[in-house]
Amino acid sequence: MPRRGLSLQGRFRWLFLGLFLLLVLLLFAYLLECTPSADASLALPPGIAGDTYGKEYYQGLLQEQEERHLNRAASLKRQIAQLKQELQEMGEKLKLMQDKKEPPGVQGLTETKDQEPGDLLEYLHSQIDKAEVNTGARLPSEYALVPFESFTSSKVYQLEMGLTRHPEEKPVRKDRRDELVEVMEAALDIINNPDEEDGVEEDMPMQRQTYTEGHFTEGMYRTERDKGTLYELFFAKEESSSFRHVTLFRPFGPLMKVRSTSVETSAMIINIIVPLAGRVDTFSQFLHNFREVCIQQDRRVHLTVVYFGPEGLQEVESSLEKMSREESFSNYTLVPVDEEFSRGRGLDIGAHAWKKGDVLMFFCDVDIHFTLEFLNTCRLHAAPNKKVFYPVVFSLYNPAIVYGNAELAPPAELQLIHKKDAGFWRDFGFGMTCQYRSDFLNIGGFDLEVKGWGVEDVHLYRKYLRSELIVIRTPVSGLFHLWHEKQCADELTPEQYRMCIQSKAMNEASHSHLGMLVFRDEIEAHLRKQAYKTQSKSED
Repeated sequence: MPRRGLSLQGRFRWLFLGLFLLLVLLLFAYLLECTPSADASLALPPGIAGDTYGKEYYQGLLQEQEERHLNRAASLKRQIAQLKQELQEMGEKLKLMQDKKEPPGVQGLTETKDQEPGDLLEYLHSQIDKAEVNTGARLPSEYALVPFESFTSSKVYQLEMGLTRHPEEKPVRKDRRDELVEVMEAALDIINNPDEEDGVEEDMPMQRQTYTEGHFTEGMYRTERDKGTLYELFFAKEESSSFRHVTLFRPFGPLMKVRSTSVETSAMIINIIVPLAGRVDTFSQFLHNFREVCIQQDRRVHLTVVYFGPEGLQEVESSLEKMSREESFSNYTLVPVDEEFSRGRGLDIGAHAWKKGDVLMFFCDVDIHFTLEFLNTCRLHAAPNKKVFYPVVFSLYNPAIVYGNAELAPPAELQLIHKKDAGFWRDFGFGMTCQYRSDFLNIGGFDLEVKGWGVEDVHLYRKYLRSELIVIRTPVSGLFHLWHEKQCADELTPEQYRMCIQSKAMNEASHSHLGMLVFRDEIEAHLRKQAYKTQSKSED
């Protein structure tokens, strides 16, 4: 960074020297034109001796020449004033550039929210500060957060569906496609033509690689009505654990670059913590997914299973040992707990069971299916003492309703599609999260007084909203909640029971499929009438 400052000062020093020489040259020309001729008689026409017309003619010539000099002087004064103004503007730009390069990222402003911005540039940067680019904003509740929408080069995963939009938009609408294409091109231009502040090594110019649209892995964006649109884009080369992260912001005006950094994920271990009680068959299905993704592909994970009660513990332990033998995998921990099941308690025990310093944790349930891409998404959107990641899971409906019969349902892997009649974005659930252990402990963890289902997740989420950490909330294409029948226990509080019933109803089927079930008798009566009419016509 000091080298960059010296180069800037050198450039502006040569610019000032050039402007000064130009100013001296203009003054020299002015002095030459204003100097009178050494022989005044040479200006008189031949034959005029100054007796009859010479004096008046000479005075006229002097007056005409004086007017020319005055006009020339006025022109030079205007040019000098313009040069002085340009010098002043250059000095202000130099001061602004020197101020901007001191801290990383976008500079904060000294003015408060109640102050009016002094100029357009200052206002645009104030919009960036308000948009939670560098620090989080304190929010009153979970409803105040504006979630992101995630996208790839061909799809957009959106939360606001209504009754007509789809959870996965493909092909992308033209207006949105044009917007995302512009953002993609701007991000690629920033990566391929980096500034010295973008974290690219200056001493390795020959090793710099060119990125294309094919290297785009994922992105997300959100629009806040009083600020603008924030874009986060990630790029990576094939089979590389090093990512380029570009942040862009459109403050209801021209697209502005915020930052461009490198993110190295090769050393980021994810501790997947699963609280469990019973459900041994479901755990076997979870381990099958864990093997394929975490062991056979990623290999940068640790599995922590916190098991409540003695029933089924032996089967779970045997499944883990079998996986360890067959895959030569030992990065797992089984923590038996002889207590009544509590999800918050289990996750808290799992977080404290890790004794190797800070680590990225993924709080997961046994009925969650995730992909390799999700693990990288988890790594990219969480940062210690800066941001936590709350992905929105795509929850699959009851396959017996979706496919007409449970026996007709395809294998679980083929049910993993983002269709309106297949599932929905579980935007009211906050149980799946990626966050660093240090942030979890500093925020105070779960409310361990809460027993049973649901509320402890929301309490933890609200703590982060009320802190200065950035909360990333976006739908994720590689995270699915597999359908299973829900049981709402009588021991739940009224609030917990209401949330459980709401989740159970939302989990069964789409609006159209539920409508078909509600009006099934009416539909069958209509079909019988139609069949009777058809039969009567054929007999006639």
